[in-house]
Amino acid sequence: MQEINNSYKSGFISIIGRPNVGKSTFLNRVIGQKIAIMSDKPQTTRNKIQGVLTREDSQMIFIDTPGIHKPKHKLGEFMIKVSKNTLREVDLIMFMVNAEQGIGKGDEFILELLEGTKTPVFLVVNKIDQIHPDELITIIETYKVKYPFAEIVPISALQGNNVDHLLGTIEKYLPEGPQYYPADQVTDHPERFIISELIREKVLHLTREEIPHSIAVVIDKIKRDEENENMIRVQATIMVERDSQKGIVIGKRGSLLKEVGTLARKDIEMLLGSKVYLELWVKVQKDWRNKSTHLRDFGYREDEY
Repeated sequence: MQEINNSYKSGFISIIGRPNVGKSTFLNRVIGQKIAIMSDKPQTTRNKIQGVLTREDSQMIFIDTPGIHKPKHKLGEFMIKVSKNTLREVDLIMFMVNAEQGIGKGDEFILELLEGTKTPVFLVVNKIDQIHPDELITIIETYKVKYPFAEIVPISALQGNNVDHLLGTIEKYLPEGPQYYPADQVTDHPERFIISELIREKVLHLTREEIPHSIAVVIDKIKRDEENENMIRVQATIMVERDSQKGIVIGKRGSLLKEVGTLARKDIEMLLGSKVYLELWVKVQKDWRNKSTHLRDFGYREDEY
């Protein structure tokens, strides 16, 4: 951590909102590379993912939190706890909403959570590229009467519209502080975590129904190939809850698992800057989302939050 200078600003910004409002898309846009997985399926983000944006005069540490939803199992309870806890430890809160959707119960619940907080709250209306400009005024007014937001900023995280303006506005609210992370560091998560998320993302894209939310990915081993120093070998296990799910993830004659591996390998190679040999297995761990021991084993540790 570098020393404070008189003009340098730094701070932590929580991105909170309902599932599938575009929090991970925004984070990846700002950081300039994929550190949070993206999916059209809700409740994709399960852990608190920090992305670091370092500028000449500031450093912004964004925290992408799981979408607020009604939990149906211990994993869901864990995700909600992570989101709530971040509200107490940041310098600014970004409440992100989907311009395509009206205000819902999830949004109302988040607004209740925000009541009484002294931390500045921005309303960030995302996906403005999906609506007519005339609709935006109505959306903003609907939220404006419900909470005294410090700022209201419409953006398109996917296309980048108004994102630079949002970053400049955030910078004005940050306190003077140190550079917490080196300038070239973009996340506080280890490579193992990012690699497991990249593999999980591919399964999310290629499966449907109950499969996406029933999987976890465990990285068993990462090591440089002994015979080829330009090759990194990654071994990972995809955990599912039922035997039927195992068959679906593997696919006919291993076709789906092979496609997961092919797509994930490309992203992992970009992350590591090296050729990658990826080996994937699928294992059944019955009802793991409701078992605290399995949640801890798969990286969902409450004591870290």
